[in-house]
Amino acid sequence: MQHSEAMALSAALLAAAGGLTQRIHEGVVARGFEGVRPAHGFAFARLARDGATVTDLAVHLGVTKQAASQLVDEMVRKGYAERRPHPGDARARLVVLTERGWACTRAAEEAAAEVVREWGAVLGEGEVGVLRERLLRIAPQGPVRPSW
Repeated sequence: MQHSEAMALSAALLAAAGGLTQRIHEGVVARGFEGVRPAHGFAFARLARDGATVTDLAVHLGVTKQAASQLVDEMVRKGYAERRPHPGDARARLVVLTERGWACTRAAEEAAAEVVREWGAVLGEGEVGVLRERLLRIAPQGPVRPSW
């Protein structure tokens, strides 16, 4: 593959990822979830598993503990998350999604499904399946992080 082809592919993948993030965000806002940013969605993805400490969230997002703490403060203030005692560490607090946080997460899933359906209309359902399989083969394992 020539350098220009590699750059074109890189640019297309980055544009698709950025466009998907933007469309999910727009879909979430259109469903009535004001005051959220795409960074919240990346945090929600980690919290949805089983909650997380601020330190866990910082590692997941690739940010400092202070930045993660500020994001958690914002999510708590807006009603998307809450702090609870950590069941395994009396010194730590567990950050979990509230019902509003779960509803916002479901709205993001609906918005993502809409975008993927549109891709299916352009590429065909079979091609979207092939795209998914191939991207899963080359995508790095680990957390999906925002590109700050």
